[in-house]
Amino acid sequence: MPTESDVKSGLHVKVSLSANGSILIPAAIRAEMGFAPGDLLMMDVEDGVLLVESFDVRLARVQDELVKLVGPDRMLSDELIAERREEACREEEGIERDEAERRAGLR
Repeated sequence: MPTESDVKSGLHVKVSLSANGSILIPAAIRAEMGFAPGDLLMMDVEDGVLLVESFDVRLARVQDELVKLVGPDRMLSDELIAERREEACREEEGIERDEAERRAGLR
């Protein structure tokens, strides 16, 4: 799958918008972009310009950006799971404390 930096600029074509809003991406552009039938594509509008990229390329780009922000050895999913477990323990301790107080007649 080509990355953003692999794609050549300079392919220019004129296409028509069909009555139902479809655009046919010419074969040369599909080949250059690595688009295949059934691929999921992401579309954005920036400053009035339509940008199209494959979902896989977008995902890889976002993952690369995240690694730059948090570092390659940090696992955010593990951190989230640990936080949720700590929260569950605190809730369980609170429930047990409330139950003990209720049994002792303090509530």
